[in-house]
Amino acid sequence: MAKKAEAARENPSRWWHRQRHEDRRPMLVQRGRIKQAIRTWFVEHGFIEVETAALQVSPGNETHLHAFATEYVPLGGPLDGQPARALYLATSPEFACKKLLAAGEQKIFTFAPAYRNRERGRLHHPEFTMLEWYRTECDYHTLMADCADLLRLTAAAAEIDVFGQGDVVVDAAAAPEEIAVGDAFERFAGIDLAATYTPRQTHRDALAALAQQAGVRVAADDTWSDIFTRVLVEKVEPELGRTAPSILMDYPIHEAALAAPGRLDPMTAERFELYLAGIELVNAFTELADPAEQRRRFEADMAEKERIYGVRYPIDEDFLAALAFMPAATGAALGFDRLVMLATGATRIDDVIWTPIDLG
Repeated sequence: MAKKAEAARENPSRWWHRQRHEDRRPMLVQRGRIKQAIRTWFVEHGFIEVETAALQVSPGNETHLHAFATEYVPLGGPLDGQPARALYLATSPEFACKKLLAAGEQKIFTFAPAYRNRERGRLHHPEFTMLEWYRTECDYHTLMADCADLLRLTAAAAEIDVFGQGDVVVDAAAAPEEIAVGDAFERFAGIDLAATYTPRQTHRDALAALAQQAGVRVAADDTWSDIFTRVLVEKVEPELGRTAPSILMDYPIHEAALAAPGRLDPMTAERFELYLAGIELVNAFTELADPAEQRRRFEADMAEKERIYGVRYPIDEDFLAALAFMPAATGAALGFDRLVMLATGATRIDDVIWTPIDLG
């Protein structure tokens, strides 16, 4: 035992090592202050805090979303003729929150643990905290105003004048700047994105040619969506949120699995993402409330997932049933750990999580 204790003292890379914890503790304390300030803001604005279950019958049906699977074994189990049932750790509280809207809630928020497989890195952790909030009877511009308020109160709670990440420093008082996805592709990659898709069809070869002209590598089996994402990651995202927060808005309808089509432009969806210092912080949209259209999108994404990864996730039929009763609503998902990183200057997400998982 003495040798093990000595080895632990000599290995400060473990988060529970006393010196390592002392280095991280100021950021973790700030995390608590920021969370409390956000919680107070929501309550003062008439929101109800809810708690959603970690276990779900479906983890979501987006092509590149990967879940942790488990199973429920009924009391008595197979010996009593009761087979086990597949369950998944929630990748987001979204489905549960929308069911609560269908039940009659109007303004809700949650700090929910979320779990995503195949995600580990400087900005990714298999278990993280998602701050989600939903409003009925308003449009996604209201959520943009919410985001600006949350950034201001975060800065106040952390007692900072700037958000920082690496050599990028952003004035905490700066108002977010709005830019449409199509304009961003034109400005930062020289790509006329609208020329490569219609509301119902994408033109993969057209986007591939434009991406290659912009210096983006394209593989033979890349889909239109794959190419879109690569251009976004390589050419657009690094330029966003560098002097002020950026709101990247009005995504192509094919890149918004759960969002409603634009009321003025059916080519786009009423979706936006908030970027700060080149980091995606918020994903928000006007909610799609058409069960038939949602099913069509889920099935198309699962067919693509099976083609690429050889697996598909079940569709939550209860969720689709609830959509028929859900009022017009908007919702936003904010990566809370990333917000704390930006407020404290932490360079890795592990530094702002109290007990990060040790994967060696």
